[in-house]
Amino acid sequence: MEMTQYLLAVYQPDGEPPPPEFLEPIMEAVGKVEQECKDSGAWVFSGGLTGAESATVVRVQDGRELLTDGPFAEGKEHLGGFTIVDVPDLDAALVWGKKFAAATGLPLEVRAFRW
Repeated sequence: MEMTQYLLAVYQPDGEPPPPEFLEPIMEAVGKVEQECKDSGAWVFSGGLTGAESATVVRVQDGRELLTDGPFAEGKEHLGGFTIVDVPDLDAALVWGKKFAAATGLPLEVRAFRW
């Protein structure tokens, strides 16, 4: 069976992270879903990202480089982390997306890689 890799991208609100007493149970729930994903063989890679304020946008126009501090787009949310899964189809990716979204309580975007 041919498998497809999907990005499960978690979007979190801008600003300071929640206090430890709020964040610890969320991270525990995420850890359980990630372990389930690993045990199933679908997990490829995952990682959390530093805050959007630490981003640098790189553009090259007419051969000139332009570096800009901060995220690419101003918004109320930013990409906070991601998981890559290798599954048969979108339906299977959505199963994992729903589990991670439930664990984090945050919006999650599911997109296939284009090869």
